[in-house]
Amino acid sequence: MARRRIEWADGDAALSRCAEGATDRPTVATAVRYALEELTARAPGNSVEVRVPPFGVAQCVAGPRHTRGTPPNVIETDAATFLGLVTGRLDWHGARESGAVTASGTRADLTALLPLWSRFAAGDA
Repeated sequence: MARRRIEWADGDAALSRCAEGATDRPTVATAVRYALEELTARAPGNSVEVRVPPFGVAQCVAGPRHTRGTPPNVIETDAATFLGLVTGRLDWHGARESGAVTASGTRADLTALLPLWSRFAAGDA
């Protein structure tokens, strides 16, 4: 398992602040990076690349390992959308249909993994 770079308390606090409306860059960066770490911990592997520019990228989901060039399974979105997905405030299918998330490849679907923090979904942050 990959080493954690962001402590649970710091990541959870950043997610809570973002759920309450914080948009400052350090808080958003911490929340996104922590959520990417959590995603890779819950779905270890290298078959899907999740990109949240400019804050981070992670490879996750078991399957064929990608080593060179553009990965066959790529998910890309902005920080606000990503945090909405991981907190349950946004729905995966709705985000895809609206164009807020681009996903290519047969494994590029995070429906089974989201939300990571459903306690924020109802505004109970």
